[in-house]
Amino acid sequence: MSKPALGRGLGALLNGGTKPSPGTAMPPSSAAPSPFSSGKVGGVLRVPWSKVRPSPWQPRKDFPPEALQELADSIREQGIVQPLIVRPVDDYYELIAGERRWRAAQIAGLAEVPIIERVASNREVLELALIENLQRENLNPLEEALGYAQLQQLFELTQEQVAQKVGRARTAIANALRLLKLPESVQSALRDGRISVGHAKVILGLNSTTAQQTVTEQVIHGGLSVRQTEELVARLQAPAPVAPPQPTTLDLGIPTRDPHVVDLEGKLRERFLTKVALRYSKGRGAIEVRFHSDAELEQLLEKLGISAD
Repeated sequence: MSKPALGRGLGALLNGGTKPSPGTAMPPSSAAPSPFSSGKVGGVLRVPWSKVRPSPWQPRKDFPPEALQELADSIREQGIVQPLIVRPVDDYYELIAGERRWRAAQIAGLAEVPIIERVASNREVLELALIENLQRENLNPLEEALGYAQLQQLFELTQEQVAQKVGRARTAIANALRLLKLPESVQSALRDGRISVGHAKVILGLNSTTAQQTVTEQVIHGGLSVRQTEELVARLQAPAPVAPPQPTTLDLGIPTRDPHVVDLEGKLRERFLTKVALRYSKGRGAIEVRFHSDAELEQLLEKLGISAD
């Protein structure tokens, strides 16, 4: 059985929708109006907002209160210009599009909201919710990435196909999906706006989860720009200077670096967020910790519990 076409957008529903899938409830007809409707004009029903519920397929999870309040103020003055698109489910209506308007209508104190009923299967609702949001709404970067991932996984699409459906470049899809590889704490900082997408892309260049989390904290607490973050990550990734060979006797074997010393050097580098060189031989050696500004020196001293005063 062929897959239904993706990317139709709400135009398909507004122009009459599609044939119902087996088992899908038919919407109320003009001869048998919906039991919820308190009035119907030109195909638009007016129903209590409490009879409308959000869709579980909605990719948008965050609704900033300030933006909702602005929309509510507009609705209070002008009303809801564009009806909500819904489908009948049991004894209520499920939103296909228009959750922001539905939420703002409640804030504005409206008793009823205008709706247009359409027939749509679960699959079609998911397609429309994802594509319409990705094309029209101001999703935060992680909501956008999750939307692309859902389209890709649930409908077995390539990145190129996802890009075609939402009208974006394939590289934009690939870069967005990479954000989902960040640890949860870094994703949270991105979701809340404490770091930008530019910061996140730079942090993705670090292979260690611990390093990614540590650099994120440094960016937030230090107010680092993307350029400063790039410089910090470059220093962390720079190879450690090779210590000059020490005089040895023939029975000391091949003069290679001890892997335990190399591992410890990496941990010191992650801890101090700068280049660290560790030289060690038979219980003796030296640690060289580099800094490139007075501010970095103060940060190093702070980590060591030493006051610069």
